[in-house]
Amino acid sequence: MIDLDLTPEQEAEAQRFASIIGKRAQEEALQMARILASKPNDKLLGAAEFEIRRRAHELAASAVETAVNERKKGGTKAPASSVRNAKRTPVSSAIVPNES
Repeated sequence: MIDLDLTPEQEAEAQRFASIIGKRAQEEALQMARILASKPNDKLLGAAEFEIRRRAHELAASAVETAVNERKKGGTKAPASSVRNAKRTPVSSAIVPNES
């Protein structure tokens, strides 16, 4: 598990995200459990496994979407960080054909 040092504002934002993501995760966990409970042991791998993985991936995508949407609503007070300017591309030397 990653241990991050967050500012109080970041921690508040993380708690807000967790509340939203947690509700969706709880609903999805129940659906996954139902899929698994409905399969006999010899059918847990294969199609059922891929369905569980697909759902987990969708949940992760939903977590990112939650962060984006919450910030669009003005849920964060921190200013957007700026990106450093790219370094200039070095000038390439012209290639002169060899005259023989």
